[in-house]
Amino acid sequence: MLILCYPRVDVFEPLQQFPDIYVDISDFAMDPILSALDKVMDDERLLLLAWNDWATRRPNGLKTGRCSTPVEALLRLQAVRRLYGWAYRTVHTQVKGGLALRQFTRVYGHKVPNHATMNDWARALKPSTLRLINQRVAELAVEYDVTAGQKLRTDGTVVETNIHYPTDSSLLADSVRVLGRMLSAGRELVGDVPGVSKSLFVNHTRSTKRLARQIVQASRRAKKGEKTKPKMRKLYKKLLKTTQETVDHARQAIPVLQQHGEVAGQALAESLAHYIPLVERVIDQAYRRVVLGKKVPASEKLVSLFEPHTAIIRRGKPAPRDTEFGRKVWLDEVDGGIITDYRVLVGNPPDDEQFEDSLRNHVQLFSHPPDMASTDRGVYSPDNEKAAREAGVKRTCMPQPGQRTPERIAHEQQEWFRLGRRFQAGVEGRISVIKRARRLDRCLDKGEASFEKWVGWGCIVNNLTAIARAILKPRRRKRRPAATMA
Repeated sequence: MLILCYPRVDVFEPLQQFPDIYVDISDFAMDPILSALDKVMDDERLLLLAWNDWATRRPNGLKTGRCSTPVEALLRLQAVRRLYGWAYRTVHTQVKGGLALRQFTRVYGHKVPNHATMNDWARALKPSTLRLINQRVAELAVEYDVTAGQKLRTDGTVVETNIHYPTDSSLLADSVRVLGRMLSAGRELVGDVPGVSKSLFVNHTRSTKRLARQIVQASRRAKKGEKTKPKMRKLYKKLLKTTQETVDHARQAIPVLQQHGEVAGQALAESLAHYIPLVERVIDQAYRRVVLGKKVPASEKLVSLFEPHTAIIRRGKPAPRDTEFGRKVWLDEVDGGIITDYRVLVGNPPDDEQFEDSLRNHVQLFSHPPDMASTDRGVYSPDNEKAAREAGVKRTCMPQPGQRTPERIAHEQQEWFRLGRRFQAGVEGRISVIKRARRLDRCLDKGEASFEKWVGWGCIVNNLTAIARAILKPRRRKRRPAATMA
């Protein structure tokens, strides 16, 4: 049965009951950042946002069963994970053995959920819910006088997915390995069935590994000037033939598993049905590129069987970052270091298409346009400048790329424009921080929804930390009433 929170307990109180034994409680107390975070996260609306998702996780989750880990503790455990960059197993170990973390996560003396439980609860959260939580944290930043939304700066970055560097040979080898592993498991489930050939469940993983290795060796010799293209094309044809045979066997094995494999066979058949279309895309693009010698557009390429949403992104950066494999993320940041919105984009769209959405989200959150909006050169367009003027932005700092007129040069040399450019430069530092400290350089979770939630938690913890650091300063003690927000 889902519960909201445990009764409040001070885990340090028992240490004060031993007057004859000197115990320095400060050695166990929370550090200042955790203490400030504890104050910021003590917000009922944050809990209710997560409650709406977790309450519908099970049909009778609010009526029957033993009490679960409270919503309050689960949210704080997720924050601890991203605050310190820990894995779930490490979070379990550290919270279990630390009084300060027990007090902060509001677990107190109760059992700490293990890594699997924390992962299950995190997967039950929707990406849209995390966006609402981030908006609520931005509202808290206004209440704590960290920001007023007077300045807005936007920029994009790439968060990589957790995949190896994709090549045609490695993707074909991965395809045979995955399907072959499932076929081997299907052979054990089905056993000896009359009318079913044993060759249907043959695993060709070993031969495809050898072919892929030979292709890599031939490509290395080609870089040294040797003529190996005919041999590579011959090896690729063998690899494509073996992969296609494996796909044909997997397709024929699906009805056999559904009929004779019971519950485990049904699950295995669903997995085969999921991977077969992906493997067929890998075969098609490898055949077009290697055998036919055609160019395949980046938008049509599949670079991972396990993260099929991964995009190929080129942003004109020098090697080795000239080509990135992941998703493009657009960030909106206001004064105070608060990321008010994040968007995981599809493919590699132009930057100038993102500004109007950023401006619209800012007005919706703060109920007023920013006094100053700054972007980099890639966002500039006359339409974006016009949209900023119509929205009521007083000063728009969008440097124009390419050749400029004397009037435009004079416009960009004004003092307020130069100050806006300095403010815009800070977004690069913010991106560096969230990539390094909040683990947004590479997403370690699987799936498109988990990717968006990985980005969301990084932005949420960044905002919570910014509010906590502002609270620790002598000024900015006054908290604004919640009615100031829309």
